[in-house]
Amino acid sequence: MAASTHTVTNQAPPLVGHDVFTGDRALTAAVERHLAPELREEALSELSGLGRSCGSLQTQEWGVQANTNPPVLRTHDRYGHRVDEVDFHPAWHRLLGKGVSAGLTAAWTRPGGHVLRAAGFHMWTQVEAGNCCPLSMTHAAVPALRADPDLAAEWEPRLTSQVYDRELRPARLKAGALFGMAMTEKQGGSDVRANTTSARPLAEDGTYALTGHKWFCSAPMSDGFLVLAQAPGGLTCFLVPRVLADGTRNVFLIQRLKDKLGNRSNASAEVEFDGTWARRVGEEGRGVPAIIDMVAATRLDCVLGSAGLMRQAVAQAVHHCGYREAFGAKLADQPLMRNVLADLAIESEAATTLALRLAAAQDAAGDGDERERALLRLAVPAAKYWVTKRCAPVVVEAAECLGGNGYVEESGMPRLVRESPLNSIWEGAGNVQALDVLRALGREPLAMDAYLTEVGLARGADHRLDAAIRGLLTELADLAAAEGRARRLVERLALVLQGSLLVRYAPPEVADAFCAARLGGDGGAAFGTLPPTLDLASVVERARPGA
Repeated sequence: MAASTHTVTNQAPPLVGHDVFTGDRALTAAVERHLAPELREEALSELSGLGRSCGSLQTQEWGVQANTNPPVLRTHDRYGHRVDEVDFHPAWHRLLGKGVSAGLTAAWTRPGGHVLRAAGFHMWTQVEAGNCCPLSMTHAAVPALRADPDLAAEWEPRLTSQVYDRELRPARLKAGALFGMAMTEKQGGSDVRANTTSARPLAEDGTYALTGHKWFCSAPMSDGFLVLAQAPGGLTCFLVPRVLADGTRNVFLIQRLKDKLGNRSNASAEVEFDGTWARRVGEEGRGVPAIIDMVAATRLDCVLGSAGLMRQAVAQAVHHCGYREAFGAKLADQPLMRNVLADLAIESEAATTLALRLAAAQDAAGDGDERERALLRLAVPAAKYWVTKRCAPVVVEAAECLGGNGYVEESGMPRLVRESPLNSIWEGAGNVQALDVLRALGREPLAMDAYLTEVGLARGADHRLDAAIRGLLTELADLAAAEGRARRLVERLALVLQGSLLVRYAPPEVADAFCAARLGGDGGAAFGTLPPTLDLASVVERARPGA
């Protein structure tokens, strides 16, 4: 019998055994809004099944195990042969297999596929974000490979397969395959045109031998990789298979794994190419254009990933405060904590609503809608800039809602905190996104037209949004010397777009709070500074994770 001093009281129960999808009102509403009526019933059932898996104790334990037991590099076997393999904990493979079977690499093969996948990716990030990296890159490789119809015909069925096959063997023998990427080098970083890896043409047309060092190679145990290298005609995109058609290993020398702040379950490596066989993707000298759609897809996944992390952090905070009592009342019922939770909740909902709207635009663009494609050109880098930057402060504040409990590893909040800056840094950090928005404004008039059309759909519904749109138009009227204020401009673009979407789609109390604090200036620099006259109790209740 436990001693009386060890009786546990006033602790929140674990947030397990619930449906992560149906318990997220903003996410379910977005899916219902953006999917065609004939697709909804099946999609909602499918996503609810994944949501129950995400909320199960077993899946959450897999996430903890994968993160606690990071991958280990094995360069040689016991006899001294070079093998260049990375060993993962079994939980990693269970998660990855579940993610593949759930269709998180299959968006390109079904109607409404990007919305459906976006919702799944949003949820799966909340289980273990590191596992989402190979899923994201495999998904994003498809549009890049379509630059070469023969390559697409060979690889796309395997990349969009819902079968996870972890064995290293020729792709032609596999029912499913994963892709990684190796773009950046230590001297260039985001400036991929500064790459020095060389590509020497071989006798067979379209094949090359690569020599060089890649500073970041994601998911090094994948079946194939997209790589940038300097061919005789300039910077070119290549496909590097891990195993050659005859079953021999390609030259793929893993030098070390990165020791990262977060994302611990996922392997990020430095690799050497030394006569490595590769096949050209697209034309020589057209490496950057060949990967444009791939980059857009991975950037959208950064938005989705950050939105998912925010949602998990807010769900944990609201759940905890709904049970924890202090000074005679539940924390969630106390005015100041309610303000904090509501402020976090509107940030989370704004991120989710924007991310799913962009996924819907990707579906429409794939069906030939040029206006939606133009919207993505501007809105994806703007959203990537802003939503990923908001992730870290949201997660840290949510952890604080749990007090000392939130600083303890067992709560799961420290893992979210370590993960929270990642999406802002990867796939082009903040300045890269801001400059990309400026390029779109300067070179692609249709992109701005599509953006203004989108936000204009909410005009007249909220005076603070209307004022923000007018102010943004003033800023856009003069783009001379805009680089120095690019971050400010991109922030406003993202906030106005979020505000317009919430005014159109969110409950009035959510839209009112967002417009007051984010557009009307009636909020402070820290969370928990919303005007007390708002309906904050309803905002918090909407964010509560359901059963």
